[in-house]
Order: sequence, then structure tokens, then C-alpha cells
Amino acid sequence: MLGYLTLLLACQLAGELLVAALHLPVPGPVCGMALLFAGLLVFGLPEDLAKLGEALLSNLSLLFVPAGVGIMLHAQLMSREWLPITASIVISTLATVVVTALLMKLIGPRDVPGDDSEER
Repeated sequence: MLGYLTLLLACQLAGELLVAALHLPVPGPVCGMALLFAGLLVFGLPEDLAKLGEALLSNLSLLFVPAGVGIMLHAQLMSREWLPITASIVISTLATVVVTALLMKLIGPRDVPGDDSEER
């Protein structure tokens, strides 16, 4: 499992290096995730990598502790700038929902005319 954790961190590092070298307007971890996704499409998902992902997801709440500390540290700034912060959260959430819906419609299963299997 340590090898797969190293693989995840290597993908993130490769993404960071790619963004720095090509001056891409995308965060490095996002590029690293795309590289990992491409690798998974080519080579498939190893069982140990799936177990590592489940372990990380089961402890995901621990990864939000630094963000909570940051919010508490900058409480005065947050109280002064609540309107732009709230607006950006709402707008980005709505944009995410719209983009996700469009992608699901684009790559999701298609309805086949004359297929009555869902009417049962």
C-alpha cells in the first residue's frame, strides 16, 4: 500500500511540475489527478490502490481540519468580506452542478427508442 501512496504523491508532483513547466492555468494537483486517471484508464485499477482510496476516504474528515483552523484564524477577515465569499461559494457551487449535469448528459447512458426495459 505504501507503493500506491507513493504513486498518488508522484502523480501530484508530476502535475505540479507539468503546470510549472508549461505555465498552465490549472492547479498542479488537478493535472496530477488527470495523469492518474489516464493511467487508470490504460492499466486498470489495482485492488491495493482501491483499498488505499477507501482508507483515505474513510479518514477524509481529518483533511478538513487545516481548513477549519484557517477559517478560525481569519475570522475577522471573513466577517468583513462575507458577501464576496458567500457569492463566490454560491456561484461556484451552481457552476459545478451545471457542469456536472451537462457532463452526465453528454457521457451518460443514452435512451434507446423502443427499449421498454425501464417500464417494468
